[in-house]
Amino acid sequence: MKALLNRWFGARLFSGSAQYWEQRYLEGGTSGSGSSGALARFKADFLNGFVERHAIHSVVEFGCGDGRQLALARYPAYTGIDVSQAAVALCRKLFEGQQQFRFFTFDDRPGYAGQYDLALSIDVILHLVEDAVFDTYMRELFAAASRFVVVYSSNFDGAQRGSPHVRHRKFTDWIARNVPAWKSIERIDNPFPHEPARPSETSLADFYVFAPDE
Repeated sequence: MKALLNRWFGARLFSGSAQYWEQRYLEGGTSGSGSSGALARFKADFLNGFVERHAIHSVVEFGCGDGRQLALARYPAYTGIDVSQAAVALCRKLFEGQQQFRFFTFDDRPGYAGQYDLALSIDVILHLVEDAVFDTYMRELFAAASRFVVVYSSNFDGAQRGSPHVRHRKFTDWIARNVPAWKSIERIDNPFPHEPARPSETSLADFYVFAPDE
């Protein structure tokens, strides 16, 4: 009964993705279970290897969260952007003194048209429940990159019952319609596919890599 009440009140009180994440971080919440344990290590291993293989010099991430995933990264230069002021404050404190890391709120983000070798979206798209927010986010993500965009996300349309902050999207359809010059060049399946009995240790997301068509 308590779980049902929590889900009901959560849905009633949810008033937008930005406010949800700001409040979650202010109350001591985290970016989620995917930012720790085996899932985090899988993501870090792939991304660190990708950066090394492709001689990536600059990375921007749209949705840096609480920085736990980033703590496993090896990036020469990194800019993290998040809609939550609380998340940005957490990251600035966690990486204080590390000059290769910079953090900004989405409202205070610097100009970056095509400035970065690699733009990242890791476990974010499924939390963009508003259509306008999703569209703006995707346009910013692809506008920032010059060589690669890497997305880690589910890729189907559908809400998640009892989780008003989750909305799965077939984001590859958006890319085909809106940034057709960017082509899918690689997909890496998650080695821990979703199991309902183990939601904190498994995931519906996979890696998708995009590059401009030449």
